[in-house]
Amino acid sequence: MDRTSRGSRAFVASLCVLLGAAAIPSRPAWASGLSCEAIPNLVDAILQNHVRFRQLDDGLEQRAIDAYVRRLDPSRTLFLEKEVADLKQQLRPIFAEAEQGKCDRLKKVQLDLVTRYHDMESYFRSLVERPGYQIDNSVTLVTDPEKRGHPKTIEERNELYQKLAHFQMSNYVSSGTPLDEAKKQLVHRYELLTRQARDQKPDDVYTAFLDSFAQALDPHSNYLSADDVEDFQIGMGLSLEGIGLALSSRDGYVVVEEVITGGAAERAQTIKPKDKIIAVTQESGSPVNVIDMPLRDVVKMIRGKKGTPVELTVLRQGETTERFTTTIVRDKIDLEEQAAKLRFETREIDGKPLKLAILELPSFYGDRDASKRQSDRDVEDLLAQVEKEKADGLLLDLSRNGGGLLEHAVGISGLFVRKGPMVAVQHSPAQTQMLPDPDGEIRYSGPLVVLTSRASASASEILAGALKDYKRAVIVGDDHTFGKGTVQSVVPLREGLGALKVTTALFFRPGGESTQLSGVPADVVIPSAFDLAEIGEVAQPYSLPGQKIEPFVAGSANASVSQEGRYLPVTPDLVRTLTERSQSRVAQSPEFVELAKKREESKRNDGVIRLSEIEKDRKKEEAETEAERQGGAAARAEARAKSPQVQEAVSILADLVQIQRQILASQGEAQHQAQAKPES
Repeated sequence: MDRTSRGSRAFVASLCVLLGAAAIPSRPAWASGLSCEAIPNLVDAILQNHVRFRQLDDGLEQRAIDAYVRRLDPSRTLFLEKEVADLKQQLRPIFAEAEQGKCDRLKKVQLDLVTRYHDMESYFRSLVERPGYQIDNSVTLVTDPEKRGHPKTIEERNELYQKLAHFQMSNYVSSGTPLDEAKKQLVHRYELLTRQARDQKPDDVYTAFLDSFAQALDPHSNYLSADDVEDFQIGMGLSLEGIGLALSSRDGYVVVEEVITGGAAERAQTIKPKDKIIAVTQESGSPVNVIDMPLRDVVKMIRGKKGTPVELTVLRQGETTERFTTTIVRDKIDLEEQAAKLRFETREIDGKPLKLAILELPSFYGDRDASKRQSDRDVEDLLAQVEKEKADGLLLDLSRNGGGLLEHAVGISGLFVRKGPMVAVQHSPAQTQMLPDPDGEIRYSGPLVVLTSRASASASEILAGALKDYKRAVIVGDDHTFGKGTVQSVVPLREGLGALKVTTALFFRPGGESTQLSGVPADVVIPSAFDLAEIGEVAQPYSLPGQKIEPFVAGSANASVSQEGRYLPVTPDLVRTLTERSQSRVAQSPEFVELAKKREESKRNDGVIRLSEIEKDRKKEEAETEAERQGGAAARAEARAKSPQVQEAVSILADLVQIQRQILASQGEAQHQAQAKPES
């Protein structure tokens, strides 16, 4: 079967540009909430805008079904291997039936899922509640479901359940929970899974299926529910209205992970990390018990308009258990930890101190409201501070930057070069758009190092790629960046339906290379704390292939009438010298030697955990986590600044400053000698 996309349907939605743009057809209105009848319309809308896939065929249908089945059982614990194959076959007609408004197969799968969760709950209950149960510390467990695969037989599945029970019980007990209480908590965990499956509404089922279809096109296309859209907008704008708590869900309780600096809860000084929120009372309302409530629903209750009160009932466990209520007035929360920030370090070279600036940019955030936080404006202001402080060099840290707004990546790239295109966005071979530096001025022309990692993705790869291709900066860090070279557009749907996030284009560096899959290579590789084989676009299912176009590097990027307005281009000889110096330091560094040992140990274990080692590892991890909780954002920032990767990047910057000073001195001497030569 090969069908063209059903373009005659009407589909009306405005386009919110996030790294690109696309045309949207129109559609008729449908009932509020995602319905089965809406699925074909939304499949059409996704396909009509996707950069590669424009029609629904048998191959794409099968990919979507595969993605949906993986989503149903991500831990590979519910279905046997043969049952997975049977389920995929049963779902084959789903797209044709959805055309007729029939989604009975999806509903049947969901009912079956509830039964499977209930059966798993019963097995775990009978296992840990049997007389004389004890944790078997000799057990080993393959924790990665992909490596483990689905069990082939019921006996294999039962063996897996037994290992999981020992593993999870060991986690409880090693953190101080008595064995009998740990049994209750484990059973309750699986009761919650059954309840959550039972509470799934039809539109939840359709949402999961539609999102699976989008992700079968590429890893970055999605169907976003209304709640997802709200979270997405908060992340882009770096602000929300609420009380300023980072929350998690543990065994049915809403647990405070962090009291956010600058939030209303911090000012109230009544809530601490590890507190459990057990009830929420809105203004003029009654307390609502939130034990076992989905975390997202609790968060929605706590968020609200600035200036309105919310009352929380809290459990605090210490030597005794304390229960109390606290009323906090909601306020605007700036997510400062994700904003650009600047600090300075001093290094000594040849007996002289160097003042080095470290500018960390965790994301390319922004808001349509120009009065709110904008990453390009923040970075420009910080660069002015770098100049004012007369820093000798700058480290731009993008190692935690997972992307954001394309125009901000382009604008920030332009702060470091004079003029020229920073990136090309290609919707099709016949439609390629060059995006130029918007201001034509260099805001900082001094020595520049960019720290990247496999977590540096999308818009951060645009910035790193432009600075590399214009020979403006030395790129250091992991062997290459994440490798996400695609552009997404957000298509808002009717109120209550959420939005579509669709990959609509590819982007290319000025040198003509796409960052898709291969990322931006580092000039100087700094050893990572992680095994990089499974980190990056190349490890994602259904990744799009990389491509190339003609280079478009502009000579105007470093054009200036004076040396002060130009930068010294990065050369292969310079990179070679910096690499040799860095490798020498790393080889003698106790921190990097220890990291190498841990990586080798991780490779040998290959994802297998031994229960006998859990308690030893947990005590160290809990001590580190507790220190971070107590110190909050400041403690995390300090720990990050002291990390061996960041410190080595600063050392590379110090080397760069020294070498470029020597180059400038030799150039000045040569120019002086040339001017001093008598005319013949």
